[in-house]
Amino acid sequence: MAVSLNASALHDLPDTVGRPGYDRAGLRPGIVHVGVGNFHRAHMAWYLDQLFEMGEGRDWALIGAGVRPGDAAMRDRLAAQDWLTTVVELDPDGLNARVIGSMIDFVPVDPQAVIGAMAEPDIRIVSLTITEGGYYVDAKTNGFDAAHPDIAHDAANPDAPRTVFGMILAALRQRRDAGAEPFTVLSCDNLPENGHVCARTVTELAQLSDPDLAQWIRQNVAFPNSMVDCITPATSDRERALVRDRFGITDAAPVVCEPFRQWVLEDRFPQGRPPLEKVGAEFVTDVSRHELMKLRILNGGHAAIAYPSALLGHHFVHDAMADPQIAAWLRALETREIIPTLQPIPGVSYDDYLDLIVSRFSNPEIGDTIPRLCLDGSNRQPKFILPTLADALKDDRAIDGLAQEVAFWCRYCERRDEAGNDIAPNDDNSDMLREYAIASRADPLAFLRNEAVFGPLADNPVFQEAFARKLTLVQKLGVRRAIEAYLSGT
Repeated sequence: MAVSLNASALHDLPDTVGRPGYDRAGLRPGIVHVGVGNFHRAHMAWYLDQLFEMGEGRDWALIGAGVRPGDAAMRDRLAAQDWLTTVVELDPDGLNARVIGSMIDFVPVDPQAVIGAMAEPDIRIVSLTITEGGYYVDAKTNGFDAAHPDIAHDAANPDAPRTVFGMILAALRQRRDAGAEPFTVLSCDNLPENGHVCARTVTELAQLSDPDLAQWIRQNVAFPNSMVDCITPATSDRERALVRDRFGITDAAPVVCEPFRQWVLEDRFPQGRPPLEKVGAEFVTDVSRHELMKLRILNGGHAAIAYPSALLGHHFVHDAMADPQIAAWLRALETREIIPTLQPIPGVSYDDYLDLIVSRFSNPEIGDTIPRLCLDGSNRQPKFILPTLADALKDDRAIDGLAQEVAFWCRYCERRDEAGNDIAPNDDNSDMLREYAIASRADPLAFLRNEAVFGPLADNPVFQEAFARKLTLVQKLGVRRAIEAYLSGT
């Protein structure tokens, strides 16, 4: 019979399940983390759990926080199990599970509660996983979106914010006024230069209502860049059943993930940091090249296989990778067009990294899905594909494959696969994207007129020509003929 997960039941877990060997009552908080989703618990919370197990850094325990209704639901699930989470590593050589205990509280999903937690002097880091689209970036300018209604609200109501950035500002203001040192703000989202983007959002929002605070933040608050990596599928009944039936645990919010993790951080933490290098994290002076490698090869690779696989009816990522055409398309696009846009990193082989990515995508135990990879394309394409395309154009490199990836996305946005099955909308802008995609049947360049996504790229004649040609091929002959043409160089 499965054991219901909570602190009192830790000693009743099956012997095959790892659990904290440290005294959780002796942990002290040092980090408030906003966005307690699957990735955070498989990644940052896991690293800290490993560190505490070594007897290190036990004044860096996590306090969870959230700003959305879904965060409240997660808090309720975790509260019932004393903030514990079962993390299952989906290793094809054998699954393993561990209950991690690095989070010791989760404040109510209420702006004042979140601000109060951040303002506590013992909190030296506020970290974020709020998705790539959560930083209020204007896609047209790639700058701060000061006109967004949420931002306008927080600028007009700095003491009653609704965004996490408004809450960060309110907490920093309290700490400044009390003479307390500011916390470091650490973004753990898949954004190029995520620390710089986060700093811009915080300081530009402050500038709208309190220029003096904005200046103080520029001079005193650190926003280190970081690169994070661990494929973490969504939790469904399938994963809950796995944890119950395979490991004997009833967990309302388990996490499954691949057995690979990477975390590279800019070593800039004025108020101190946990010694995460002892459990495999890397601290460097410049994250940018590692970050770009991951964003373009891994995240760009996910985008490359997502849309043609969806159109062909694949559901699981490992099944798509077992399709010889999809696997060949991925390797060809990466080696011909994506990797050539990257600068060398001493000691790093991009070919070896690509081999690792292919192996990770092909892992059947992960159960990652093509619909998950297709999520939120209007936010992800401008971060994972279009910058690569822009760099290739700037350097007069080949772009046929990148243009074809965008053509696959356009065809996908019609929301019907090649067998005539409906594709459920999975983007906040799904209806608008569908209108542009359908209009492109008569005018291939109609899709590029979505300035919020494409910005100045839409006016590039080289991209226009390649996109129109590739889209016409996909529309008339289908995904497989389009991939055949690319592989053959025609």
